[in-house]
Amino acid sequence: MTTTQTPIEIQQLPHPSIQERAAVGKAARTAAPRTSHGDWAPPADRFDPIQLLIDQEESRVPDLVPIRHGRMAASPFAFYRGAANVLAADLAPTLRSGLNVQLCGDAHLVNFGGFASPERSLLFDVNDFDETHPGPFEWDVKRLVASLEVAGRSRNLDKKMRSDLVAASARTYREAMREFAGQCNLDVWYARLDMDAILSRWGSEVGTRVLKTFQAAATKAESKDQIKAKAKLTQVVDGRLRFHSDPPLLVPVEEIYTDVDRQGFEESLRGTLRSYRRTLANDRRHLLEGYEFNALARKVVGVGSVGTRCWVVAMAGRDLDDPLFLQVKQAEASVLEPHLGASGFANHGQRVVEGQRLMQAASDIFLGWDRVVGPDGVARDFYLRQLWDWKASANIDVMEPEALRVYAQMCGWILARAHARSGDRVAIGAYLGAGTTFDEAMVRFATAYADQNEKDHQALVDAIAHHRIAAEAGI
Repeated sequence: MTTTQTPIEIQQLPHPSIQERAAVGKAARTAAPRTSHGDWAPPADRFDPIQLLIDQEESRVPDLVPIRHGRMAASPFAFYRGAANVLAADLAPTLRSGLNVQLCGDAHLVNFGGFASPERSLLFDVNDFDETHPGPFEWDVKRLVASLEVAGRSRNLDKKMRSDLVAASARTYREAMREFAGQCNLDVWYARLDMDAILSRWGSEVGTRVLKTFQAAATKAESKDQIKAKAKLTQVVDGRLRFHSDPPLLVPVEEIYTDVDRQGFEESLRGTLRSYRRTLANDRRHLLEGYEFNALARKVVGVGSVGTRCWVVAMAGRDLDDPLFLQVKQAEASVLEPHLGASGFANHGQRVVEGQRLMQAASDIFLGWDRVVGPDGVARDFYLRQLWDWKASANIDVMEPEALRVYAQMCGWILARAHARSGDRVAIGAYLGAGTTFDEAMVRFATAYADQNEKDHQALVDAIAHHRIAAEAGI
């Protein structure tokens, strides 16, 4: 007896010509003229930004929320870092290009930085994807350029210098996107910024002192690894790694839950570590299986993320001098989803991971996701990655203006590369054009939005002063 199987119908993907793709980009100028991106002003009935933050915090750890408020109240730039949902709500009613990419969703200038590639070279790239979601490319660009204007004000840079920073970043994004539009698919996919590429592209624009600053930052990043995490975060007790207690920033799990709850939660998380392995490639799964669970602690990270559940796991390999630290970070719905539609993933941890893999030149070898059931019986989505792996971040407060200008261009280039991997780079490049129209619009947007951000920051300060919300400063 023979049987026949019904063939699976595979949808053929469209492959328009370069000319057709460019025409789509130019046509998008009708729906959203490039100059329109600079025409932002708050509507008379604008939402209450403080209420937006309060609503976002309903699912967070109540005891940690005041730390978030205290960190955001420290300065207008700190507020901006934590208020990705505020900008998303402000962008929602604006004209859209319709040229969609995988958005970072929170592409402010501190969410770029250095980390180790699997090949052990230091790369500069986007490094925060909690809010990643498909959407119009210009939303990420606006998030970036406004952060440059806000940061410039925090440094007391004059108006011209701030405008130059914003224009340089926007111009680099535009020129890089047009450059990528002319490259082969694989060339775009393999494009990356390591130290050699940075020096080759921008070395002639900076002096010897700035170059030494960049190189010193790279050297420092390479020392921020698993061994340093072990020395800084743990001690050895009875032959096993144990986390230091530094509440509320680092709290061992045994100090948070009773014995019964702790045992149940630890077992749940151990189960997560076992099942999360299925999201890794087989070789990396094999590598992970060589490490033994030692300890668990809750860690406070970032500004906008404070209050979400973030755990760190200490594991030992060959011996205690072969540690591995994993960060297990809660993933909630992206702040973009209310405005751009629900995620196509059943697990928000997977949303973060898939977005990161699509946008980054190289991703952490232990990047994966799963779901954890807490002592309250609630199942929450998480993504996992190494805690430190040559991590480098820019110190905007002390960076010289010359270096800051190069950094702004690096961010613009990287954002274009990330968008070129997921969107139609030919259409976007044609939309942006060879002139400075888009760059000038970004300068106007950044200025207008930085003005609004200062008002929103003051609203937060006033809400704290009038006891509408609680805050803990200096933590």
